[in-house]
Amino acid sequence: MSLQEDYKKKLVTAAQAVGLVKSGNWVEYGSFTGMVRACDKALAQRKEELRDVKVRSCVTAYLPEVLVADPKGESFTWVSWHFSGADRKFADKGVPAYYTPIKYSEVPRIVREEIDDIDFFMLQVAPMDKHGFFNFGPQCSHSKALCERAKTVIVEVNEKMPRCLGGYEEAIHISEVDYIVEGENPPLTQLPSAPPSDVDKKVAELIVEDMIDGSCIQLGIGGMPNAVGMLIAASGLRDLGCHTEMLVDAYVHMFESGKLTGAKKAIDPYKIVYTFALGTQILYDFLDDNPRCATYPVNYTNKPAIAALNNNLITINNAIEVDLYGQICSESSGFRQITGTGGQLDYVLAGYESKGGKSFVCLPSSYKDKEGKVKSRIVPFLPPGGIVTATRTIAHIFVTEHGKFNVKGRNTWQRAEGLINISHPDTRDELIKSAEAQGIWRKSNKRD
Repeated sequence: MSLQEDYKKKLVTAAQAVGLVKSGNWVEYGSFTGMVRACDKALAQRKEELRDVKVRSCVTAYLPEVLVADPKGESFTWVSWHFSGADRKFADKGVPAYYTPIKYSEVPRIVREEIDDIDFFMLQVAPMDKHGFFNFGPQCSHSKALCERAKTVIVEVNEKMPRCLGGYEEAIHISEVDYIVEGENPPLTQLPSAPPSDVDKKVAELIVEDMIDGSCIQLGIGGMPNAVGMLIAASGLRDLGCHTEMLVDAYVHMFESGKLTGAKKAIDPYKIVYTFALGTQILYDFLDDNPRCATYPVNYTNKPAIAALNNNLITINNAIEVDLYGQICSESSGFRQITGTGGQLDYVLAGYESKGGKSFVCLPSSYKDKEGKVKSRIVPFLPPGGIVTATRTIAHIFVTEHGKFNVKGRNTWQRAEGLINISHPDTRDELIKSAEAQGIWRKSNKRD
C-alpha cells in the first residue's frame, strides 16, 4: 500500500475520530500549540453522552471547548502537566482543573513507565511529508512517548504548523497513526512578549554583566528572562549558544543580531537546541524547516547532566517568592496553583553543574496589594500551601532590581542578610525582625 493510499484509508472527520471516546477514558490532547482544535470541538459536542472523561494537556495554549461546554466538570475533567494562564483562570472560576506535579525532564519516562491508561492521544501535526512522517511542530517535548503509550493515536493536520527539524523523536510515521483528521488550519497561538518594565531592565542588566563571550543561554518562561534575551541581542557579547527547554522570540533577535552562533558549544555546536517553542509568527517562521534549529525530547534538553556539558551555561528563571533560607517558590501563591515546576529545577541544577556556569533566579523585589501597600516577594517563610520548586541547597544566584546575591556556601544568617539586602528598602526592617525571631540574624550587617 502506498503512503497516499494509507493516508486515505485512515482519513476521518473530527466527529468520527472522537466518536470512539467512551465514558471513563483518558485522553491526551497534545501540548502547547499542538493541542487539538477540531477534535476538541467535536468532543465538546458529545458532552451529554459522556461522563468522567479525563483530558490532559501541557501548557494550555488554546481555550479548551470541552471546558467551555462543561464548566462543572460533569463530563470532562481537565488535567495539566503544567498550568498556564488559561488553566489558572478556569481553576479560579471553580472549573475542575488539576495539576500533575512533575520534574519536566522526567516526563517521557513517566509516560513510558508510570502511566498505563492513555486511551487516546490526539495532537496537531504538520502535513505528512514525502517519507510518510507527520512532524510534531514546535512541541517535541514528550510527544513521541505519548504516541508509544496511547492505545489510539489521532493526528489532526494543520497546514500552518511549522516543520521543526531534530534532534530526534520530532515526528511520527503514518504506520504508527490510527486515524488522520484534516483540521481547520487555525493559526498558532501568538504569545508576544510584554514590553519590559524598568524592573525587568535592571534585573536584565545585572545578569548580562555576569555573562562572557561563548556563554550558552537558557531562558525560562516570563517577562524577566525575555528582557534578558532582548538585552543580550543589543549587547556586545559574541558567539553565544542556546540549549533551552523553551524557545522564544528573543532567541530569533539574538541570532539575527549575530550574537547567537553556537560556535563555542561543547555539544550540538552551532545548533539552537530546544524542546518546545511559544512566541509570535516571527518565531514560528524562523523554525520552519530551519537546519540551524534542533528540537529534542525534554529528557535530552532538560537532563541536567546533558545540559551541563555546555560550558558557561547561564540559566535564567523566574520566581514568585523566595524565603530567607533561599527556598524558591515558582509555582503557587499559597494553595493557589499559578504554574508548575516545569524545567526550573532541571536548569537550576544544570547551571551550577556546568563548568563556569551560573544559575540565576530573578524576581521583582516587591508588589503592591489591593490597598497599594508595598509587599515583599522576599518573605520570612513561605506561606501555607507555598510549594518549594527548588530547594535552598541547590539555589545559586538570586537577582532583584536591588542587586544579586549568591547563596552557595552561605549559612542561614548570611543567607538572610544577603537576601534582605536585595529586598525592597521599605520592607527590610520587617524582614530583619522576622529573621531575628527565627534566630537567623547575626547583626553583622551595619545599618544606619
